[in-house]
Amino acid sequence: MRVLYGIHGTGHGHAMRGLTIARQLSRHEFLFVASDDAVAVLEPEFAVHRMPNLGTAFKNYRVDICATIARALPLLMRRRRYIDELLRVIDEFKPDVCMTDLEYFVPRAAEVAGLPCLTLDHQHIITCCRHELPPGMWVDAIVQGLTPRYLFRPTGDTLIISFYAPPVLARYNARIAPPILRGSVLSLAPRDDGHVLVYQSNSTHRNLVDFLLTATERTCYVYGYNRTEGREGNVVFMRKSEEEFLRLLEGCAYVVLGGGHTLMSEALHLGKPILTLPLGAMVEQRFNALYIERLNYGMQATMHGLTPDLLRRFESRLPEFRAAISAQNFCGNDSVFRMTDHFIRNGCLP
Repeated sequence: MRVLYGIHGTGHGHAMRGLTIARQLSRHEFLFVASDDAVAVLEPEFAVHRMPNLGTAFKNYRVDICATIARALPLLMRRRRYIDELLRVIDEFKPDVCMTDLEYFVPRAAEVAGLPCLTLDHQHIITCCRHELPPGMWVDAIVQGLTPRYLFRPTGDTLIISFYAPPVLARYNARIAPPILRGSVLSLAPRDDGHVLVYQSNSTHRNLVDFLLTATERTCYVYGYNRTEGREGNVVFMRKSEEEFLRLLEGCAYVVLGGGHTLMSEALHLGKPILTLPLGAMVEQRFNALYIERLNYGMQATMHGLTPDLLRRFESRLPEFRAAISAQNFCGNDSVFRMTDHFIRNGCLP
């Protein structure tokens, strides 16, 4: 069977999820549609048709609204051109089904071509589920939820990958499964060597470095900053290396990160408590942080609310967080692979 698979290009989480699925279901033939960061992840192993996609721009630990709109408007104005381009790809590749992980054009081309399309991502946890939100999140959830609801609207079948599972709204044909974990993470043997792993993917802020310098004596290995080597006190700036990153994740006491679902899921699978610093303008990150705290897997904070007392309180609760994490299953590989394979073979979820 042949699969045309659209992948959101910003960051590596979407691409790693698609790559893991395609590797596991290698009996099927995959052609990816992707842009930006996703191309480098996918292209070494699978065919990729490069096509721009709607994405988010960041600056100074905030969403750059102007840059995001400036990128989106030309694409939306020329959407007919890109859909026609994909229809030509469909004519040549002849896929049996399509899949989308927060990609804009593939589901629209699939609809025109009359092909089944599976939405498989995490973002639709926002729109397809019922949540009990604190008062301060309702407006943002409604306004920012318009993007996954309309621009990346769920298709006929939706498979949500998530470490938390709120009730699915009856009007959606959606399922929730635990996260997909790559093989390199599943092979790790977690331990506690005492250090802290710090990861910032979308945007960075000096406040975090100053916080780590003053709030803890633990060695903090920091990824994501323009400075990729050298040391300030207990803060060590790291160059990007998947092997070294996984080694540090395997042995860390806990993780400090933004609000990305992929690394959260990997950390939880390895039993690591999380201090999350979600971007305020990214509602998905705020949902993830809310559930990290609500399920007692860690704490959330804002970049401008970092104080030594915050970290002391967090570290004092590490045994409590680890106990809550150890009681749950954070690997949904078997169920996700089974349901995805069923969709590819039958055009619907089981």
